Amino acid sequence: MTNQGTKGKILEGVVVKSAMKDTITVAVSRYEKHPKYGKYIRRTKKFLVHDAGNIAKVGDKVAIRETKPMSKRKYFVLHSISATSSKLPATS
Repeated sequence: MTNQGTKGKILEGVVVKSAMKDTITVAVSRYEKHPKYGKYIRRTKKFLVHDAGNIAKVGDKVAIRETKPMSKRKYFVLHSISATSSKLPATS
């Protein structure tokens, strides 16, 4: 987590993948009303997030902050980890 300015959006989501070096995939959900039918729908989008040091694990709830683009698809950095997952890795 770098000490940069606080410009940009801050979103909250869940880590769904952490197999890459210094990068995690975070699923961010939002709850919105359908424009025609009026039913409320949960929409989810996945973002690539820079995680220096690989400190976040799959299942952690995290806050991510928008920053300048680091690559073609990575334009968020890890802001904070709000809750860690209590899942143990499956052993076979």
